Amino acid sequence: MKKTGGELIVEALKANGVERVSCVPGESYLAVLDALRDSGIETLVCRQEGGAAMMADAWGRLTGKPGICMVTRGPGATNATAGLHIARQDSIPMILFIGQVGRDMREREAFQEVEYRRAFTEFAKWVGEIDDARRIPEFVTRAFAIATSGRPGPVVLSLPEDMLVDEVEAPAAKPAMAVEAHPGPSQIEKLGEMLSAAKRPIAILGGTRWTKEAVADFQDFANCWKLPIGCSFRRQMLFDHLNPSYAGDVGIGINPALSREIKDADLVLLIGGRFSEMPSSSYTLLDVPYPSQTLVHVFPDPSELGRVYRPDLAICAAPVEFTSALKTLAAPKDPAWATRTEAMHAAYLAWSTPPTQGPGPVRMGPIMDWIEANTAKDTIFTNGAGNYATWVHRFHRFRDFATQAAPTSGSMGYGLPAAVAAKALHPDREVICFAGDGCFMMHGQEFATAIRYDLPIIVCLVNNGIYGTIRMHQEREYPGRVSATDLTNPDFAAFARAYGGHGETVETTEDFAGAFERARASGKPSIIEIKLDPEAITPMKTLTQIREKT
Repeated sequence: MKKTGGELIVEALKANGVERVSCVPGESYLAVLDALRDSGIETLVCRQEGGAAMMADAWGRLTGKPGICMVTRGPGATNATAGLHIARQDSIPMILFIGQVGRDMREREAFQEVEYRRAFTEFAKWVGEIDDARRIPEFVTRAFAIATSGRPGPVVLSLPEDMLVDEVEAPAAKPAMAVEAHPGPSQIEKLGEMLSAAKRPIAILGGTRWTKEAVADFQDFANCWKLPIGCSFRRQMLFDHLNPSYAGDVGIGINPALSREIKDADLVLLIGGRFSEMPSSSYTLLDVPYPSQTLVHVFPDPSELGRVYRPDLAICAAPVEFTSALKTLAAPKDPAWATRTEAMHAAYLAWSTPPTQGPGPVRMGPIMDWIEANTAKDTIFTNGAGNYATWVHRFHRFRDFATQAAPTSGSMGYGLPAAVAAKALHPDREVICFAGDGCFMMHGQEFATAIRYDLPIIVCLVNNGIYGTIRMHQEREYPGRVSATDLTNPDFAAFARAYGGHGETVETTEDFAGAFERARASGKPSIIEIKLDPEAITPMKTLTQIREKT
């Protein structure tokens, strides 16, 4: 039976288990939108393509399955590159479908024409364009395979408008098959020997392709071996922070004590992550290309092993296969490093205890204490980028897998779209978005998406009236010479109410608990505007102290 290209796209999505897509509609892919109408696939209509792409990233981040985003050509596609870049740097499976000009219009710089295979190569693992509707099952199956294999990442498929209305006969789509690399028995045996010979080992978890089961398996292994564990930048959900083996997050603003322990370690076990600029403290924790520590690097893509760091043992495997293989290793009865692990966990607990004081009438330390005491451990936290995020990364103690959606690429504006996606994915769990005033306004329009689909997220919007991170660097490098970092903001509580949500304003520390409880009880998407003194630029230093280098 003949089907349109649009129908074949949707059939291929269903064959690969897709349950929802995010999109901004466009005339260039109306045939796909028509096919989605009766497909049973949920469609979230967003307000800007960057937000739609970030939602797809968040689905990929929280599920391990490709998030699906659909946008129109030209401006729509280029808007979506913000989300593509996040997925690329963060190793998140995602597929972006772009409506394209008709095949007979190409190479004329037609209305909104872009040659995506040239323009988007830097943003994606693969960029394809489907000229023949009969090849749709082939291209879509390939897209899913590439997005999830090796180091996961985004894939782009361009869909010429006229191709989507062609009626053709094509084979029924089948799901892409996962290809997994397993560690060899000799590699696991060698790892056991190296660990047993170590005196100061540490493991650092990162990357993607983890599952709840893999996280549990590795926690069991860490407990048996009494091994100290760090989590890479914005991958903190990979290990229970109250587990006695947890040593802290390895990222921006790392605990100096943990930094010293990594530098002084005699064996570093990297699992799942690339250990790029942010977690490596600008490539200073491990020497490039030859670390002074013995290095075991476990990663699912062989092209990454040895690319930056030359490991002493390289294991090409995804976290699931690797952690399962670890069950064959018998732990030593009394590891030589057990006391060190206890001390590192105690140092983490002290480091992650928020300060009680600070400049201004609002103090974020007690607010974080209240959040810790009054939210469930399966609460999902999302955020974008900015100094405000330090309060979450340093002082929230993540307990469960799939409770964090934050960009390792440092992209502002991510937290709100991610929260919308997380709540659509897990309507029974509380979702809290942390955002700064500058960060929120980059994709604040997606609050309308939360309203439309009745997704009661709670946004804790830390408003200090400046681009805080940039001001901090500015005051350090050019003391007293403020330029281009002041902001003029709306009344964010009124902003929430204007959309039909719930709004609160917090002007003293004591205001927060009641504001949060009212937001929670409202059952609506909510914004809690926290008016923070700009002097409170970090948990431990004020802007004045940074300016004066004290």
